[in-house]
Amino acid sequence: MYLCKMIPTRLTINCKGQLLSLHEPVVMGILNLTPDSFYDGGKYPDMAAIADQAGSMLSEGAAIIDVGGMSSRPGAAIISSAEEKSRVLPAIEHLAASYPGIIISIDTVHADVAEAAVAAGASIINDISAGRIDPAMYTTVARLGVPYILMHMRGQPETMQSYTDYDDLVLEVLDFMIAEVGKLTKLGVRDIMLDPGFGFGKTVEQNYRLLRQLPVFATLPYPVLAGLSRKSMIYKPLGISPKEALNGTTALHMAALSGGARLLRVHDVREAKETIRLWQLLQTA
Repeated sequence: MYLCKMIPTRLTINCKGQLLSLHEPVVMGILNLTPDSFYDGGKYPDMAAIADQAGSMLSEGAAIIDVGGMSSRPGAAIISSAEEKSRVLPAIEHLAASYPGIIISIDTVHADVAEAAVAAGASIINDISAGRIDPAMYTTVARLGVPYILMHMRGQPETMQSYTDYDDLVLEVLDFMIAEVGKLTKLGVRDIMLDPGFGFGKTVEQNYRLLRQLPVFATLPYPVLAGLSRKSMIYKPLGISPKEALNGTTALHMAALSGGARLLRVHDVREAKETIRLWQLLQTA
């Protein structure tokens, strides 16, 4: 263990005045509005399909809908903010109008996309780059006063799998989180969630080491998000496709919950909610 817990984890997130409780783990449903995401690219081609999918995830128990307009699969290029806005802003506006009280996160590396998305109805910013791709991101988050998901990634999606050489993976990711949280809190950002970045600049073996040591990150006073759903760390060792990786995803979700994760970012909401329920029964048995 690298760190002893000194301060209780903050388990209430202020989403533009709407309080989200993380006293029990919650599910973030993935809504990819991209033609090329590794699992569900191109599945939601129009507003009706987008609204139906969001509604389905909400009815199954999703607390957050994570809207993204750019694929972050290994090898994917960064698209322009203009193209990203054209994909996500109409959807966010429609979802905010269709589902009053919905909590939407915007999955983006562009500060101007984040700002426009918040104006359109999003209330959380999910940035895989930790402000590395757009240096204006941190100050934008602070000015908007919305929660921020801080993720660890080396390089960019196009190059990240070339940067998997670590002296001490867990310690380096932990040090990164501590340093970046310091920058964010100095700017006045209060609500931060930590994502260790499974699959982002890590080998399959490193992903499992990170998952095994997830309690290290749960020692920090910020809730941990686990993004494991249908990733290559599941389907590659099993010799299957992402479409066949739900069973493996469920198994790793149980491990993440046992390691202290408070948010699960998933493609399959109902199954993730069932996993949380069974994990809770195990804790109270």
